[in-house]
Amino acid sequence: MRRNNFKYFAAYKPYGTLSQFTDEENRPTLAGLFDFPKDVYPVGRLDADSEGLLLLTNDKQLTDYLLNPVNKHEREYFVQVEGVPKEDELKKLRNGVTIKNFKTLPAKVKLISQPGLPPRIPPIRERKTIPVSWLSVILVEGKNRQVRRMTASIGFPTLRLIRVRIKNILLKNMLPGEVRELNKEEISGLKKK
Repeated sequence: MRRNNFKYFAAYKPYGTLSQFTDEENRPTLAGLFDFPKDVYPVGRLDADSEGLLLLTNDKQLTDYLLNPVNKHEREYFVQVEGVPKEDELKKLRNGVTIKNFKTLPAKVKLISQPGLPPRIPPIRERKTIPVSWLSVILVEGKNRQVRRMTASIGFPTLRLIRVRIKNILLKNMLPGEVRELNKEEISGLKKK
């Protein structure tokens, strides 16, 4: 495949949409967002109940680089949790917690003010008697449902999870369901070791 045939996309995967193109149960998929070229596939995935940045490409070398855990590139999530964790609880996440027989690598975690993100559809069911807070969680690994398991392990269940960054690519002001092609600068930044 010649270099100029490579395509690179950023998508804001909405809540409830699967990170794939077909589904036997007729649930929403990426095919409903955009008319992607036939040979373009998602780089990794987000669970149906997670939202945010998803990269798609037909550049297999880049896909292999981004999916190889040895390369430890950053992924940032904005996470709404039930309750307000204290500093010592956040420190546990920063140091790594044991979930499902593995210890997570150290993460960058901090409390943030409510981000200016579009509301989730359907909305989060909030309880009047329990406060919520937002965290920025930056990981260099991506185990199945890792962020949700991490916050649950310190007693703060995740209510909403949005990936806002993969390496140098930012979600910025994209809206759920929106897709855009990456520019040359973004592509070269993704490929930097």
